[in-house]
Amino acid sequence: MPGPDTAQHDGTDETDAAPPAPSFDPVPPAPLGVPRTPTGHAGVDTRLERLADADHLAADGHTEVYEDVHRGLRDELTALDARPAPAPTPAHDNRS
Repeated sequence: MPGPDTAQHDGTDETDAAPPAPSFDPVPPAPLGVPRTPTGHAGVDTRLERLADADHLAADGHTEVYEDVHRGLRDELTALDARPAPAPTPAHDNRS
């Protein structure tokens, strides 16, 4: 009777086993976990919070969100550069 050291071995080793085949099924969307720190500017913070919408979309849906946020941030910056309208001049009172 063969002992444990003399047992017949078929030449395969568990470490020689082939790795499992890769799955080509799409992975469901998952949040990236990137923190969004408030800036203190309400318009900018609103735009940055919109980025959270991309966390629930497949990668091909991210572009629309990123373009929308970019457009909004550009509008916020443009508004900062706009000069305020001149104050209306008072009407002259021509009473005699």
